Amino acid sequence: MKEKKKHKVFVDGAISPNFIADSIAKHSTKTSIGAHDIFLGQVRADEIDGKIVQAIDYSCYEDMAEEKFDEIREAAFAKFDLSCMHIYHSLGIVKSGEICLFVFVSSKHRVMAFDACREIVEEIKKNVPIWGKELFEDDSYKWKVNKD
Repeated sequence: MKEKKKHKVFVDGAISPNFIADSIAKHSTKTSIGAHDIFLGQVRADEIDGKIVQAIDYSCYEDMAEEKFDEIREAAFAKFDLSCMHIYHSLGIVKSGEICLFVFVSSKHRVMAFDACREIVEEIKKNVPIWGKELFEDDSYKWKVNKD
């Protein structure tokens, strides 16, 4: 029995625009794809208790998080007719304005890509054990609470 290929999800620091562009460009030869949908999660400079978030320091229990990402990936491929899927999440410090989550799905048709991408992002936010420490300009911090 062939062992399932594990996908590397975590990226050290921010996910660069060049990384995203290169990922998109690699799909131009896959001519059976008719639609891509992309979600980019960006760190916001929220004001919390009168202080502005300068960055988020992401950490996780990597083995468990990778397992959850794999479950989400397998469930999405089982439910949706996808050609391919890529998920990347930052670990470490990501400054306000930088990208921390990149979800990229491809399928023959746009509705399938839209629906799959939204569900994948919601499952990640709900089920993957990743924690964010919001860092402020005065070197204080607060653990992030996931919102919409």
